[in-house]
Amino acid sequence: MSYWKTSAGASCSLCVHSLRALLAFSLCCFISGNSERDRAHDLLSRYPLIDGHNDLALRLRIHYNNQLSKINLTQLTRVATDISRLRAGHVQAQMFSVYVLCGAQHMDAVRLTLEQIDVIRRICTEYPDFELVTSTQELRDSLTRDKIACLIGIEGGHSIDSSLPALRMFYQLGVRSMSLTHSCNTPWAESSTNYYKVFVRPNNSLTTFGKAVVDEMNRLGMIVDLSHTSFETASAVLNHSKAPVIFSHSSSYKICNNSRNVPDWLLHKLKVNRGLIMVNFYTPFISCQNEANVSHLADHFDHIKAVIGAKSIGIGGDFDGGIRFPVGLEDVSKYPVIIQELLKRKWTEEELADVLRNNFLRVFDEVEKVRNELSWKKPSEEEIPQTEVANKCRMELKQPILRELLSNQSPSLKSKGQNLLFLALALLFNSFLD
Repeated sequence: MSYWKTSAGASCSLCVHSLRALLAFSLCCFISGNSERDRAHDLLSRYPLIDGHNDLALRLRIHYNNQLSKINLTQLTRVATDISRLRAGHVQAQMFSVYVLCGAQHMDAVRLTLEQIDVIRRICTEYPDFELVTSTQELRDSLTRDKIACLIGIEGGHSIDSSLPALRMFYQLGVRSMSLTHSCNTPWAESSTNYYKVFVRPNNSLTTFGKAVVDEMNRLGMIVDLSHTSFETASAVLNHSKAPVIFSHSSSYKICNNSRNVPDWLLHKLKVNRGLIMVNFYTPFISCQNEANVSHLADHFDHIKAVIGAKSIGIGGDFDGGIRFPVGLEDVSKYPVIIQELLKRKWTEEELADVLRNNFLRVFDEVEKVRNELSWKKPSEEEIPQTEVANKCRMELKQPILRELLSNQSPSLKSKGQNLLFLALALLFNSFLD
């Protein structure tokens, strides 16, 4: 009987000891978790995020036909982005994407692009939380005023309709970045995807005119964006550009072998260029599956850092562009979650400060420095050959032939004997123009 009591007492003592140890461990984990969460928010408060890609403007067209009078961007439930959640996610600057569907190429892409620029300019001037910025100095100044800085980036070179004057006019409207393609080839650059069977050119991923586009963007001080371009086009641009470039929303091909991601050999070229890869959060590009979590996303950061270092990394969430995001990272308020995970993985505060904003500021600074060095250059007058653009909707800027003018006249006009008068007037008109 005494043996039983002794054994039972020892067992109870052991249980109590184990319970205390378990509670202590749980408390440590809880405190550690809180500590990392607090560290993440503290870090973001001191180095608020500059995010490279957001498709809010696209959702405003889809859901509201760009009618801002019908919505309140402070709180908006049908999208992943609003002012309240940008503030909660410590987003201090956002590159808003101007995107029009590839089906608009050779049709009304320029008009649609102008409309999307208009809606971004409106939200960034009508809401006092926002501020439209067009330079690194304005970007830095906006932080001191506690504003969410708005940068404008065109997504897809089809938006300029193969026209350098159109590119320059977009710059005048505040555009500071352009990706050379989206999911369709342009007449001068190649896409990472083949959804649209247009402008298929073997071994010609960046044409002579494509190089002229890159040159003009360098001269203007517009950031060249390689997200959505093919590996070959990205490589050609990295060889040609005088300024650093970005992948505004792409991840690691080694971790997820999707053509929208960047292979290691291109990452090495990007480092030589002093450019930036801004990691995309879209689930299919993160896990190559329909589901992902924060650990999957952090693996991309870890791998890219191992290959080219933290000074070549940024964040381009792609919110409101994709429809599936990692669990716990569903909208722009959740950026602290990935920072907390990277802190757990022993990323230093200096590395994370670079990823959050310093790297983008450096790239933008260097793009503007190249612009200043090229200030002696006149605007390019390079034109794409009509045979390359192959657009039947383009008007040829030459004097019309009299026969064509006549063919456009109505039968009634001809029957009334007025052709001779018309011919004389047309001949006189042409003589003045000559």
